[in-house]
Amino acid sequence: MEKSMTLNLRVNPSVKQQAEDVLKQLGIPMATAVDMFLRQVSLTGGIPFSVSLPKVPFAVNAETMTAEQLRAALHAGYEDMNAGHTEDAAIAFARSREARQ
Repeated sequence: MEKSMTLNLRVNPSVKQQAEDVLKQLGIPMATAVDMFLRQVSLTGGIPFSVSLPKVPFAVNAETMTAEQLRAALHAGYEDMNAGHTEDAAIAFARSREARQ
């Protein structure tokens, strides 16, 4: 089928770059990936994957903690911080991303 429609999108530059890196490894141009996504929306009648909030580990889910458990967890975190047991957020997130790959 001939492509004759142009689609202009605004996206986060780093998200776009990360997606392009993955698509390049797969040998799929961005335009083809977007076309595949739109076709799946049409075929399935919705988003072709689950869209939900990430699950929070039970140990850090304040909604499941009693007030005392929450106070104890916050206190422990505060004590860790005062003891210098900290890590730069950018480094922690980068390490987390690497672990998921």
